[in-house]
Amino acid sequence: MTTVTSPLAGNAIGLAAVPDPVFSGAMVGPGTAIDPVREPSEAVAPVDGVVVSLHPHAFVVVDDEGHGVLTHLGIDTVQLNGEGFELLVSKGDNVTRGQAIVRWNPAAVEEAGKSAICPVVALEATAGSLGGLVEKGDVKTGDRLFDWQ
Repeated sequence: MTTVTSPLAGNAIGLAAVPDPVFSGAMVGPGTAIDPVREPSEAVAPVDGVVVSLHPHAFVVVDDEGHGVLTHLGIDTVQLNGEGFELLVSKGDNVTRGQAIVRWNPAAVEEAGKSAICPVVALEATAGSLGGLVEKGDVKTGDRLFDWQ
């Protein structure tokens, strides 16, 4: 079992509340979403593993069991072309849970006309494989979001 923890602080809102049908419809996979605190911060690894995909606005960490967790920083933020995001690791790096991956400012994302909401998705998982899903309430960086069986 893999415990997936929150890559950032904010308010858990669940995937259904994400203003993007690909995420809200769980087409990418099941999980939850965080409405982040509006201050400059670092998004951190939600699991121990290898960074297999890394963009300024999104990253995927795959753990030893092959579980890939996508953290997407905001919605439609790919359109910002990396502006306002700073990569702190490289693709292929081994990272530990809680290690900073990307520095960003959710308030600046909103000022650019994008949603700052951050989906945290279990890639290639079934909804039934996730337990204890947190879909409401305040979360701190590192708080448990769900367990992946």
